[in-house]
Amino acid sequence: MLRQILFGVAISLSNIAVHAVAMAMVISAGRAAAATYSSSTRATVRLIAVMIAIVSVLMAAHVVEIGVWSLAYAMTDVVPPEADRFYFAFVNFTTLGYGDVLPMPRWRLLGPMTAMNGVLLFGWSTALIFEVLRTTLHTGAITAPPLR
Repeated sequence: MLRQILFGVAISLSNIAVHAVAMAMVISAGRAAAATYSSSTRATVRLIAVMIAIVSVLMAAHVVEIGVWSLAYAMTDVVPPEADRFYFAFVNFTTLGYGDVLPMPRWRLLGPMTAMNGVLLFGWSTALIFEVLRTTLHTGAITAPPLR
């Protein structure tokens, strides 16, 4: 069990590194989109461009992270030979949990560890999207309606 946990932690840390790189790319993409649609452009168009840019980068990052888990599954033979490793990683990472593919018993903790990693990284992405939205609204590009 300790071997599964240590391996899962190593893969999770690798994905955290991937996500950190994605954060730097999000900042660049957001700034580029904001610069393209400067203050002379309608604020709504600027906000839309910024949000499309950052969400696209984050979606690509999540696909890469799922690929990292798929490679980890290949290294450990956790997925039965007839199953698709990327599909299994995707289902676990998103916590969808169809249950149509079951891991090999000796590595069964990797599935829940994949889900835990996915939840954390999706949460991080959600927080970032909210912060970019808040910052874009705060910079005067667009005014938010008052909260009631």
